[in-house]
Amino acid sequence: MTTFTSHQLVLTAIGEDRSGIVGELTQLVSECNCNIIDSRIAILGNEFTFIMLLAGDMAAISRVEHTLPVKSMELGLLTMMKRTSSHTESDYSAGYTLEYTGIDTQGTLSRVTRFLAEQNISICSLKSDTFEEEKQLHMRCVLEFNTPSELNFDQFKIKFEELSSISNVQYVFRRIR
Repeated sequence: MTTFTSHQLVLTAIGEDRSGIVGELTQLVSECNCNIIDSRIAILGNEFTFIMLLAGDMAAISRVEHTLPVKSMELGLLTMMKRTSSHTESDYSAGYTLEYTGIDTQGTLSRVTRFLAEQNISICSLKSDTFEEEKQLHMRCVLEFNTPSELNFDQFKIKFEELSSISNVQYVFRRIR
């Protein structure tokens, strides 16, 4: 399989974290003649989460759709699948990471993501967590995003500075593309 123009399937698996789950799932995908073209793993609480984007011909995708439910029951996983197609790139001028930290306050992530949406900014990835420091709970978030061509980045940074001041977070932007 040399291109990703074949059929695609997003597969999500959630279950109790234990050794061997990734091996079992990737073996099933391989035995069904699918290719994993993108994937993410996260441990949230005591739960394991695995998201994969699979590519294959119609028969291979159908095999995964039919064999995964039985394997999921054997492994004690909750799984979900959805057919999709190749991602279409939009007209973006640049890509950035935004990393911010501060004392954990309810609603900060919501304010930041809403602000980005108001600027027509596309979030590509997001990872947030909390940690204790000096007996106080802090938050940390790293977002990767693409900016639209028409965005004035200097004005955007001024507006974001206002938001970060209200939200009491420290932040860093880094251009990545």
